Amino acid sequence: MSFTLAIIGRPNVGKSTLFNRLVGKKLALVDDQPGVTRDRREGEAKLADLRFTIIDTAGLEEGDAATLSGRMRAQTEAAIEQADAILFMIDARAGVTPDDRYFASLVRRAGKPIVLVANKAEGRAGEAGALDAFSLGLGDPVPLSAEHGEGMIDLFDALREALPDLTEPAADEEDEKPLVLADDEDGSELDPTKPLRIAVVGRPNAGKSTLINRILGQDRLLTGPEAGITRDSIGLDFDYGGRKLKMFDTAGLRKRARVIDKLEKLAAADALRAVKFAEVVVLLLDATIPFEKQDLTIADLVEREGRALVIGLNKWDLIEDHGAKLRELREEAARLLPQLRGSPVIPVSGATGQGVDKLMQAIFRVHETWNRRISTARLNRWLEAAIDQTPPPAVSGRRIKIRYMTQPKARPPHFVLFGNQLDALPTSYERYLLNGLREAFDLPGVPLRLSKRMPENPYDRKKR
Repeated sequence: MSFTLAIIGRPNVGKSTLFNRLVGKKLALVDDQPGVTRDRREGEAKLADLRFTIIDTAGLEEGDAATLSGRMRAQTEAAIEQADAILFMIDARAGVTPDDRYFASLVRRAGKPIVLVANKAEGRAGEAGALDAFSLGLGDPVPLSAEHGEGMIDLFDALREALPDLTEPAADEEDEKPLVLADDEDGSELDPTKPLRIAVVGRPNAGKSTLINRILGQDRLLTGPEAGITRDSIGLDFDYGGRKLKMFDTAGLRKRARVIDKLEKLAAADALRAVKFAEVVVLLLDATIPFEKQDLTIADLVEREGRALVIGLNKWDLIEDHGAKLRELREEAARLLPQLRGSPVIPVSGATGQGVDKLMQAIFRVHETWNRRISTARLNRWLEAAIDQTPPPAVSGRRIKIRYMTQPKARPPHFVLFGNQLDALPTSYERYLLNGLREAFDLPGVPLRLSKRMPENPYDRKKR
């Protein structure tokens, strides 16, 4: 059986460093300054033969409920409630502080199994603090170094002791098998058993976290009037209409020239990484100031990474003439984003919940399109008609010969042309073919890829 473990402690004791160590990836942002983590982040952790869910939390701080620190603390308390056990962490080099004692009493009242960890215990500087941790009354401390990976075996033994009924290895996963289709058979690479990965991106203060909270039906993510609250890209697993989803909330992306702060640079890099690992990207715009240059830059990144795109017009409740404004913005999207022609443009409001169902349906539709495979027979019937209508141009007196086309893979749809002198095929003609494919086979909102294959010339000395 699996279990859930929440890492709790005051700011800058190394919670995110241990989180990254256990999940085996640098998912959480880490920096020397305190207070980097704000939202709670979940990850699938591995320690020897243990497989479990681990929650990284914001550092516990005193603060009024309405303040940012107060809202961060509420997120940490929610993580404690969700967890099967608590990993309470102190800084061994700093020793036990009054804040540690105060928050230890709060954790003790939760009534959950507690594993006390003295981080940064490497070397002589941490020995005294590790011994001082006994005074908290939370059991024997586990001295370790999350940065260097020391003490992980002791942590393993402590988890086994704290949760004897829940600590067992997970079953191995089966290897994926490639999809093989006949020439006259359409198909799809969509696997409904796997969670659909969605990244919500946009400029700061576009309302990304508020919208995701509305979709989830709970205040899972930290929100507020302050711009730039979100730093980490938080992945959330949930079901929607019987479909498993993993949705990533990301930090707001500003123009690179305006990003000076080190933490904002780390947050932006984390958001871009979320785009790379997503299948569908929701570009959330502020409907009152849509299609800024940065919005178009983000959309261009989505196309380069080969992800399906849905455009969300948030704060739609602030728009007066809905019909005229929506027509105007859809025309604007078609003009400004020709490389992603047909991307759904959905008006939504994270504050009121308006349009959320339509947004989710648009996500499912473009995901199906992104996974679509078209049969070779259908492609070549279309290709023959397209060439008859507009033949490729001649090069040095010889006409370019396109023999046939196939689609070897989807995610995004990738087409391959076979023929002679295809390296001289103009970009304008490639665009003609891609636009024709998009219209003929109903492929809106997804990037299309086109590559060319030519037979080798036995008399070409450069290739020999």
